[in-house]
Amino acid sequence: MTQAIDTSRLEEYGPDMLSMRKTLLSLCGALFGGGAFSLICWYLLKTTSLPAFGPSMVTRAISTLGSVIVLAVVAFLVIAWVMDEKRKQPHPRWRVWLTYLTCYLAPAGLVVTTIAVPLSATRLYLDGITVDQGFRTQFFTRLTDSAQLSDMNYIDMPTFYPGFWFWFGGRFSNLLGMPGWEGFQPWAIVSLSMSASLLVPLWQRLCGSLPVATGIALASTCVALVMSAEEPYAAVIALGVPAASILTYRALVGSRFSMVGMIIYLGISASSYTLYTALVALSVIFIAALVSAVLLKSFKPIIRLTIMGVCSLAFAAIWWAPYFSAVIRGGHTSGATASHYLPLEGAQIPLPMLSPSIVGLLCLIGLIYLIVRVQDLDVRMLGIGLLVVYAWVGLSMAFTLIGTTLLGFRLDVVIALQLVTAGVLGLAELRIYSIHKLFPDTFDVKTSRTINFAFMAVLIAGGISYAQSIPSSLSTSFEHAYSDTDGYGERADRYPPNSTQYYQAMSDYIQQQTGKAPRDTVVMTDEQDFMSLHPYRGFQAFTSHYANPLGEFDLRNEAITQWALDSWSDAKTPTKFVEKLEQEPWKSPEVFIFRGSLSEAKDDLENNRPHTGWVYDLAEDIYPNNPNVRFRGVRFNSEVFMGAPWTTKQFGPFVVVTRS
Repeated sequence: MTQAIDTSRLEEYGPDMLSMRKTLLSLCGALFGGGAFSLICWYLLKTTSLPAFGPSMVTRAISTLGSVIVLAVVAFLVIAWVMDEKRKQPHPRWRVWLTYLTCYLAPAGLVVTTIAVPLSATRLYLDGITVDQGFRTQFFTRLTDSAQLSDMNYIDMPTFYPGFWFWFGGRFSNLLGMPGWEGFQPWAIVSLSMSASLLVPLWQRLCGSLPVATGIALASTCVALVMSAEEPYAAVIALGVPAASILTYRALVGSRFSMVGMIIYLGISASSYTLYTALVALSVIFIAALVSAVLLKSFKPIIRLTIMGVCSLAFAAIWWAPYFSAVIRGGHTSGATASHYLPLEGAQIPLPMLSPSIVGLLCLIGLIYLIVRVQDLDVRMLGIGLLVVYAWVGLSMAFTLIGTTLLGFRLDVVIALQLVTAGVLGLAELRIYSIHKLFPDTFDVKTSRTINFAFMAVLIAGGISYAQSIPSSLSTSFEHAYSDTDGYGERADRYPPNSTQYYQAMSDYIQQQTGKAPRDTVVMTDEQDFMSLHPYRGFQAFTSHYANPLGEFDLRNEAITQWALDSWSDAKTPTKFVEKLEQEPWKSPEVFIFRGSLSEAKDDLENNRPHTGWVYDLAEDIYPNNPNVRFRGVRFNSEVFMGAPWTTKQFGPFVVVTRS
């Protein structure tokens, strides 16, 4: 595909262009090699006794040392590689193998040093099970418990959220013999490492240079870890967006390899994180129209676009078909508000090129490069992809006028990745052309070479500085991972655990009383952490923003409110209350979990004293406010649970009510 590749530049880069066969082998090697390397490192780290990340500097020091070693070794080997090319001498065979191995595994090494090392003394992942991570952990726990693509919360309902990453994570956890909440951490580290390492052979195929490909992969990994590591299923897709911009063009002009690559990428993206899929799809359509109407003046790009769309949708249907099938069969949808979120980042245009950091400098160089090299078709595709992202951000702000958003703030990382990629490509060309070639009358060859080396040294130092700052950037997320109580009732920072320590005993009791597996038991509780750590079915999702539309979140809130009111009036007895529960169209709760005192409630009832009952907190969407959720407590009369068919028991601050 001579139209897509500037061969003159490739000659300057060096003979690193991979053949089709070598590309496929390299992709597989990087994918599984990066995953295996990070998993081995994770296992080894779990045998250490490193202190918690927050109160001690020891773990930070080990993390920093690891990052410096990774980048220093890569820099040494890459510089030696470039010098061989400069001198037009062959690379020593031993160094070829060592350089390839190091470059292909270096991104995984950064994931290990910046994420795995700081998390080595805890079983939880970034953010622990706090807020949004609680929902992700709940989904992970669900798909670890069963391979069925069912909803994270509601029973007898297909999942609404794409399950690709979580389903494979569940199988990974099963393989390691871990509960879902514990398997989240190693799978996040392994999947991030696999995706990051995959970038090296992919970009080597696209640009023809191993050093440049390595630079793109390492820079992209750093950006993704800082901006999106808490959402690993999104980060692994975001890492591929810049490459997708170039692959799209090549696919549309006839490259079968690129077409297959785009089909796989779009299929996995649609099965993992639909926002990025919509973004890439919009870029593909725009590029297809441009190529068809301006460059080739042919309908063939449109035909290839159709093929890519149909095939990628067929792939995604594996994960989406159950949900859409339920909707087509007449399933009612209401109450879900996934797009009702507008933080400060969503009200601003992201301008990473103005950030005072090495990444900001790279983004600025990337922006200049996109403008200066706009005649190069590959560069033009990167620019078009960037423009589409900015257009989406603008549309997201405009959509606030009709009461929703397009979650534009989630695209900050994509913008940064596009610009950083362009920045590395720009630096590569700057090295090729050198100051001497640009200004021959002012700088001689020796001076030019000195300037290049000095500039490279500054960039390496800046890269090391940025990489070692990654754990500090994520310090709050690390602190949650150590301060949250895990599924074994332990805190990794060795402080006393919170009430989560009672969850296992509660789960054992529920199973004993109901005689059912957790996946078959419907629980009504506002204890999100309990549902994240144990695979029970929830009668109600915790917020509408993560609720399945088929679950009818708003109608369930109304039903719960009415149950609470009726428990004080016409349904004050256990039997009548059960009858009220059974009147709703959904499977009624078999278990209730409240915070309260069972002994006080019994004492009040026995002595005819007024009692306040037990509170259940309902979540309500209050968008456009930020925070976008408020909680409203409804009180259940404890009297309706005092007698058959209900059984009650106290566990710490919790009252567990089960129905026989």
